[in-house]
Formats: sequence, structure tokens, C-alpha cells
Amino acid sequence: MALTEQEISELKKVAARIREDIVDVTGWAGGSHIGGALSMTDIMVILYYKYLRVDPSNPEWDDRDRFVLSKGHGGVGHAAILANKGYFDPDLLKEFNHYGSPFGMHLDGNKVRGVDTSTGSLGHGLSVAVGMALGARVRKKSWRVYCLMGDGECNEGSIWEAAMAAKHYKLNNLIGFVDRNRLMIDGATEDIMSLEPFAEKWKAFGWQVREVDGHDFQQLAEAIEFGQAYEDGPVVVIANTIKGKGVDFMENDPAWHYGGVSAELIEKAKNSIEERA
Repeated sequence: MALTEQEISELKKVAARIREDIVDVTGWAGGSHIGGALSMTDIMVILYYKYLRVDPSNPEWDDRDRFVLSKGHGGVGHAAILANKGYFDPDLLKEFNHYGSPFGMHLDGNKVRGVDTSTGSLGHGLSVAVGMALGARVRKKSWRVYCLMGDGECNEGSIWEAAMAAKHYKLNNLIGFVDRNRLMIDGATEDIMSLEPFAEKWKAFGWQVREVDGHDFQQLAEAIEFGQAYEDGPVVVIANTIKGKGVDFMENDPAWHYGGVSAELIEKAKNSIEERA
């Protein structure tokens, strides 16, 4: 079922708001992994505002879908989404990564409402997601597991061990996403540790692959709905994105993998987001 023009328009508005919140939180915190949080925003928005079966008023609802942010350093973006969805008071984000705050740079599932599992050590999230998907099968539950990875993270061997297990157990209740912005902390992924041919690697591990523009809500919707309907095993959506998406002076610049923003840069970043919304 394709998205309507009205749905796309609303999702774009939400995404712009989330990106502005990410900029604000980065300012309050003194710094964050802002580039990758901005690149994954549209993926997060369509999941939380269209497809995830969750209830912010009851975050422990047993029949909810599970979401795993394997690229846990994107927690600033996840926190902004959860606040906007009503899991907690958005004012709490003003203390993000401050001493005594429940929000660390990598979100703790024991402290932050709506976070299904703690992540941060790269490469672990997909294994956790595989376990969750197996758990749903054993318990005869209908919920799905969605796992968002970074492309640089896919240098980790544990990603591929989990990928093998997911295919072996034919986990058709698991959909993976890769935020393919092609940049990591030290530079381009293809210079640091080449991933290509990336789609073919996932196919060789037995996954169904969909490659999309990770900033096109229609393409994302079609890929997610394919994953939900596919019955023979796991599906991965390789979402081609732009690091720092929405902020002109951050886009495609690995220097913004992690960074802080002054009051002047916050204003400049928000103006860029508004102009591109």
C-alpha cells in the first residue's frame, strides 16, 4: 500500500522537526554523533510514525514490535524521536549526556522509556535482534523486530554471524536496515574497509535485499511493506543516505561524525533544515 501525498507531506514535516531537535540536543549536550543521527532520521520517522506497532503510554506492552538501534551512537536521534512520540517529557532532553541524566550518548534500555535494548558497542545489535525474533517465534507472538545498523558497523564480524543465523532460522519476522551514508569516523567506508559489493554480500548470506533512497519515504515504505509480506526469511533494506542530511554545511563531511555546535551554528543549521523541508 503506497503512501498518500498527504502522508508523505506529514512525514516530511515530522522529519524536519526531529532534525531540528537533534541540533538542539547536540547544543545542550556539548556535542553528539550528529552526522549519522541526521542521516538515519527519515528511516526512524517512517518506522515510528507509520509502521512500528508500539504504544508510548505502555512501553512494556508485550505484543509491541521491537526496535534495535544497532548503531547506538545515533542515540541522540532515537531520543528525539521517542520524546516526540510521547515516551517522556521532551524537556528531559536538555540534560542529554549530562551528569545524572538518564540519557547517555548511547541509550540505556534500563533507563530510557521506549528503548528495547542498550546498544553502543558496534556489531551487537543484529545479534540481539535475531534473539528477539527467535523469542517471538518460540512464544508464538506476532510482533516483528526492526534493526537499524550503520554501514561502517558492518566491518564487524558479529554482524555477519548474526546474518547467517537469521537466514538459517528463516526469520521472516526480522527486517534489517543499513544507514548507507558511506562515511565513518575516519573517512569514507570504501577507503577504510571496503564494503562493496555490499548488496551481493547480504544476498550471499541468504537475505532478501532492497536498495532504496533512504530519504525517499515512498521507497522506504515499499521496502518495509515488502519485508513485512516476505515469508521465506529475513529482509535487509540498504538505505542510501547522506551523512548530515538537511544541514548544508554538515552534509557528506566526515568531520561531523561527532561534533558540537555553537549558538550561531545552531541557528544556521535550523535555517538550512527549514529551507530544505
